[in-house]
Amino acid sequence: MRWPDLPPLNSLLPFEATVRHASMTRAAQELHVTHGAVSRQIQTLEKALGTTLFERGTRSLRPTAQARRLAAAVRDALDQVDTAAREVSRRERGGPLALSCEPTLLMRWLIPRLPDLAAQVPGLTVHLSAGGGPVSFERDPVDVALRRDDFLVPETVSRSPLFTERIGPVCSPELAQRITAAASRSRAERAECFAGMTILHTNTRPTAWDDWQRITRTRVEGAGEQSFEHFYLALQAAVAGVGVAIGPYALVHDDLVRGQLVAPFGLVADGTGYHLLSPRPPEQDSRIALLLGWLRSQAAEL
Repeated sequence: MRWPDLPPLNSLLPFEATVRHASMTRAAQELHVTHGAVSRQIQTLEKALGTTLFERGTRSLRPTAQARRLAAAVRDALDQVDTAAREVSRRERGGPLALSCEPTLLMRWLIPRLPDLAAQVPGLTVHLSAGGGPVSFERDPVDVALRRDDFLVPETVSRSPLFTERIGPVCSPELAQRITAAASRSRAERAECFAGMTILHTNTRPTAWDDWQRITRTRVEGAGEQSFEHFYLALQAAVAGVGVAIGPYALVHDDLVRGQLVAPFGLVADGTGYHLLSPRPPEQDSRIALLLGWLRSQAAEL
């Protein structure tokens, strides 16, 4: 045998999953086998290696340092096998495409455009889920993710740019008239134009107003402030005339077109952008390529 020290290969998948989850139960669920089957494979592997791989507590299972090193090597090897299999396989990938999208972008931009996706790409089925920040294609049940590039993306992940982020204050037409009138009467500084108005913040992007003030060199002074848990709620409050919020263009585009929101000072690029993330380049999966082409056609209007 060319590799005399190889452990039983059928034990490596349950072992890697157990290390990753720190749980035999969750590993069994992922692999669609019983807890006992995973436990037996772990025992077989430990016997073959002559060492204990986990510190077992009453309600805990902690991999040893040796187990973590071995699991990392197994994961790298499986990734290489998976990549090689994709390169030599002639089978076309099929089935639904699982897309994770940032929640407010999903609600305010993507979902309203789904009828066009069905009309333009009728053979593509997309399953949507809301999610933000980093995504692990190895652990999460996600094929692609639509994300703003405000975090570090691993080099192994494919990034396909869609559109740049542009931001600016947005409010109801009534408040916009007051802002415009204040500016025209006294040629006031922008800060004075917000006098008497409530500044709306969101916990999911707490630096939005600071970013706009830094970019435009503007100091905002409102009558008060109000915070919302999600961007979607802050923008809905702006539509209702509660106050003035920072509106990323993709999230307020439709409201601006309908006249429900106004951007009295326009919108400026903040240096970030949105990308479609995938574990492999789009050209290696026709479903991802079709989705990317459609997303870029929609992004062209932004």
